[in-house]
Amino acid sequence: MRTKLCVVLVGLVFAAAVSLAEEHPKTRAEAEQLAKRLKYQQGEINLQGGIAKLNVPSGFRYLNPDDTKIVLETLWGNPPSTTKELGMLMPSDRGPLDSDSWAVLISYAGDGYVKDDDAGKINYDDLLKKMQSAVQDNNKKRIKQGYPSIELVGWAAPPHYDAASHKLYWAKELRFDGTPANTLNYDIRILGRRGVLVLSAVAAIDQLGEIEKVTPQILGMVNFNEGHRYADFDPKVDKVATYGIAALVAGGVAAKLGLFKLLWVFVLAAKKFIIIAFVAVAAWFRKLFQKDKKTPA
Repeated sequence: MRTKLCVVLVGLVFAAAVSLAEEHPKTRAEAEQLAKRLKYQQGEINLQGGIAKLNVPSGFRYLNPDDTKIVLETLWGNPPSTTKELGMLMPSDRGPLDSDSWAVLISYAGDGYVKDDDAGKINYDDLLKKMQSAVQDNNKKRIKQGYPSIELVGWAAPPHYDAASHKLYWAKELRFDGTPANTLNYDIRILGRRGVLVLSAVAAIDQLGEIEKVTPQILGMVNFNEGHRYADFDPKVDKVATYGIAALVAGGVAAKLGLFKLLWVFVLAAKKFIIIAFVAVAAWFRKLFQKDKKTPA
């Protein structure tokens, strides 16, 4: 049975990993009981104090920030995020412990109004080369800090910006040193009056087709409310962000969210759970999610 590799790229220290491991359910049965207590929602849901709205159809389910934290940190083994997630979208036909599950994390970067006048001028092939070079340069620092090196393989789906809806999406294929399967980062950004809604798919690379298929649905179910929309921008009172569309794709928002330059928050691939650099925790996950689901000794 295929399970997941869930990696966090920022803020890892050994003490945090050890304390986190102690909070995890000790058996698969305990994890399943915890998953059953998650409170899924559908229909209309307000986000970030009412600045944006979700309309979740029958094919998806939403988890609030508290339940999202349980999934990310307790069930999937991530250390505490530096970002305040606004929630999580998941397909309604699978749960967080299913081998083929995936999710879309939702957060908000209130950095100001992002001008889109550079959108039609960007050479994304050139931008990709610069991003690949920056990732390679940053690998020296990552390796020194005990993290595996990363290769930005290329666009899994090239960036596309819809000027009418002010929605941007793209996908990157990543390869982490020592992992058997490449990882998918599928990103959606929705521009608003005072910031950007950040939607990031947590998935394996072989789930690209499924996520591409449902991207139009995801784009349609998330919107800013009146007064917070891109068209509501007032240059007399509103702040303008220090970056544009190209920086959003290259990692401008990620940097603002406190991550390493050009890196990403949660990464999901195949085969097994792991928290980078912590062998004991990784071994615990392998026992918990082993194929026969037996209680670890």
